[in-house]
Amino acid sequence: MTQNKLLFILNPGSGSTSTDWTTLITNYFVSLNYKIELYCLTKDCNQATIKERIKLFSPQRVIAVGGDGTIKLVAECVLDLGIPLGILPAGSANGLAKELGISNDPTQALDVIVNGYLKKIHITHINSQLCIHLSDIGLNAYAMKRFKTQGVRGMWGYMMASLKVLLQNPLMEITMHIDNKNIKIKAEMIVIANGTRYGTGAVINPIGKLDDKLFEVIVVKKISILEVFKMVFSHKPYDLDKTEVFQTNALTMFSTKKVHFQIDGEYLGKIKTLEVKLTPQALKIIVPNV
Repeated sequence: MTQNKLLFILNPGSGSTSTDWTTLITNYFVSLNYKIELYCLTKDCNQATIKERIKLFSPQRVIAVGGDGTIKLVAECVLDLGIPLGILPAGSANGLAKELGISNDPTQALDVIVNGYLKKIHITHINSQLCIHLSDIGLNAYAMKRFKTQGVRGMWGYMMASLKVLLQNPLMEITMHIDNKNIKIKAEMIVIANGTRYGTGAVINPIGKLDDKLFEVIVVKKISILEVFKMVFSHKPYDLDKTEVFQTNALTMFSTKKVHFQIDGEYLGKIKTLEVKLTPQALKIIVPNV
C-alpha cells in the first residue's frame, strides 16, 4: 500500500512555546500509513528555501503549523505547485482556521488533515502579495506592529497593544476607486476581507465568503463600543454612520499620508497606495467534512 507523504512546516515562533509539536505530530501518525517530515522555519528562511524543501520531499499535502502569517507564507509556496494546504492552528490568533471550522485542539485538527476534503477558495492579491483571509490599514495594523515588539503574547497581549494605539490612531483620509467610482472617506480602519472574522473571534465581515467572486471593503469610520459589541457578540447590521461595507472584485486606494498595513496577521510597514485584485478558486485547502 502506497504511503501518503505529508510535509509539516512549523513556525517555532508562533503562539505558545509550551506545545511540543514535533512529538505531538509524530505520535499521531505512529500507527498510520503515512510518511511525514517536519521542517522548522528559521529566521533566515524564505520562499525559495521552503519551495526547495517541498520539491525534495514531494508531498501530497503540505501543512502549515502556526498562525495566519505562517499560513500565508506556506500558501505562497504551494500555490504555484498546485499542492493542497493543510492547517494546524498554532498561532496567537488563528483567524483562518476559525473561518474554516478547524479546531484549535491539535488532535482534532490532525483528524482534518487525514480525513478532511479539498476545497478551492478564492484569494486576493494586495500590492502583489497574497492575502487569503483579511488585510487592513489603520488601527488594527498599528496594534499588530506594537504586538510584535512587546513581551506579552496571546489574546491578552493583543488587547494590550490595541489599547495602547487606540488614542494614537488619527483618522485616515482615503480615496477609494471601486466599480469606476471615486469615493473619498475618513476612517480609523479599513479592512479588505475575503473571510469574515479575526482570530479574536470578532466578526468584521458578516457577509463574507471564501468561495464567492467578491471581497468586501469594510470602512470603520469611528471605533465605538456598540459597533465592537456587534462584531464580537450580536453580529447585528452596522450603523452606516460608523461602519460601511462595499463589495467588489477590484480596488485601488490612495491615502494622503502613509498608514500602517498588514496582511493575514503579518505587519508590512506603512503605505500610501493599495491595489487589490481577486483570483478565483486559486488555492486548494483541506477543510473539515460537514
